[in-house]
Amino acid sequence: SDETHDIASLVREAEQGDAFAQARLGWNYAKGRGVPQNDEKAVDWYREAADQGHPKSQYNLGVMHEKGEGVPQDFDEAVSWYRKAAALAQDNLGVAYAKGRGVPKDDTEAAKWHCESANQGFARGQYNLGRQYYKGEGVPQDHSEAVTWFRKVADQGIHQGLTYLGVMYERGEGVPQDDVEALKCFLVAEAKGSSIAPGRRELIAVRMSPAQIAESEKRAREWKPTLVAPE
Repeated sequence: SDETHDIASLVREAEQGDAFAQARLGWNYAKGRGVPQNDEKAVDWYREAADQGHPKSQYNLGVMHEKGEGVPQDFDEAVSWYRKAAALAQDNLGVAYAKGRGVPKDDTEAAKWHCESANQGFARGQYNLGRQYYKGEGVPQDHSEAVTWFRKVADQGIHQGLTYLGVMYERGEGVPQDDVEALKCFLVAEAKGSSIAPGRRELIAVRMSPAQIAESEKRAREWKPTLVAPE
């Protein structure tokens, strides 16, 4: 039947990592649509999508933990997923105001929502708030405040925060100028998958002594994330 065919293609897309397909498959298992009803499988697929930042799946996982469907009832875990869904929604709202999508462009309103998200420990909200402080969009320009937020992102091992922090050290913006620390940030960001960090690394290394470079490399090797993204 068409429904069986649709489920087969949905499973294929979900297994390839498509968050929307994973979320849809979770819903199908929760409701028993096209597949036998199975709360455990619903939870598994919602979690796959939720871990990729799919807000409806994060919310649905919260509901399942609250009701004890497919998982042991756990109110703390339910609240944790509700928080994630809320922080992501707040950040998305901030982006909407920053870009004027669906609402009039309003940098102050964007900063307000990014701040709400950032204060819940959501890395993307922290990064977006840091950028607003860096550029002075919707908030007074404040490089020290930008550094504070970029450091929170960097401390979670997220390369965008590490790269921006490196640039701040390189330029002495919001922190004392420090090539060794800047290069360390670029090296760690590069190892975390940044496409921008290698270029910045090459530019700064040209003006550094071998001893400085060696110190940066040592710090990069010893670096560990000090913040865990909130569960």
